Amino acid sequence: MSALPLRAYAPSDDAPRPFLKWAGGKAKLVPEILARFPRRFGTYHEPFLGGGAVFFALGPRRAVLSDLNAELIATYSAIRDDVEAVIRALAVHAVSEEHFYSVRAASVAGLGNTAVAARTIFLNRTCFNGLYRVNSKGQFNVPFGRYANPKICNADNLRAVSRALQGVPIRHESVFTITPRVAAGDLVYFDPPYDPVSATSSFTAYAKTAFGKDEQVALAALCRELSERGAHVLLSNSDTPFIRELYRDCEVDTVHCRRPINARADRRGPVTEVLVRLPAGPRG
Repeated sequence: MSALPLRAYAPSDDAPRPFLKWAGGKAKLVPEILARFPRRFGTYHEPFLGGGAVFFALGPRRAVLSDLNAELIATYSAIRDDVEAVIRALAVHAVSEEHFYSVRAASVAGLGNTAVAARTIFLNRTCFNGLYRVNSKGQFNVPFGRYANPKICNADNLRAVSRALQGVPIRHESVFTITPRVAAGDLVYFDPPYDPVSATSSFTAYAKTAFGKDEQVALAALCRELSERGAHVLLSNSDTPFIRELYRDCEVDTVHCRRPINARADRRGPVTEVLVRLPAGPRG
């Protein structure tokens, strides 16, 4: 396809930014993604919230945010509802390997959203490579990262994030439950766990349930259903033959992005991804 005119994207110093490091985060692709969004839409839906880079850049008037990761949703909810309490809770965390493993080992059962938020942010900012990964029991299992002086709490940004989240419903739910709340004219952006580009690069463990081939097929069906119902749909995924075949009848653009999260620094270079667009309305 011909190049699209990119929307101007130059966030001000006080604009909200992602407060978590997130594998697959979209900060570098924001201009490409915004260029493919319609100029006018109803409610913005983002059911794979993750680091929230697209939401923060878009700043929609109405939005519903969701994710299957319960601790992530608790974190966003806490920042929305009482950001000053989250900032105070972060102040008790010290950067040390001993403290890291003590916090990581502690159960989140029974913790309120504020304590969960402080724990999530602390572990994310101090773990190896800023990676969020859980095992089959839903337990965070990334090791300690050796940083010289990691910034645990950016209070100004957390306050900006809180302002952006005011009035926004934040839901802990599966992507496959969103259909009833998506209306004609709405905009839906999907950023699912990516289809692995090789047998050794599989990483779908953002939550305790994996997101494999069957889920990718079901998601493609959901994209088409929402598009047929009149919603604008955009999806990000890896550039693999499986994904290209799955969306063969859609508008598929190739984009290049640098992925900073990898165990090996020499493998953090540019990779190709795809942006799949399904315009609103019945398909021919």
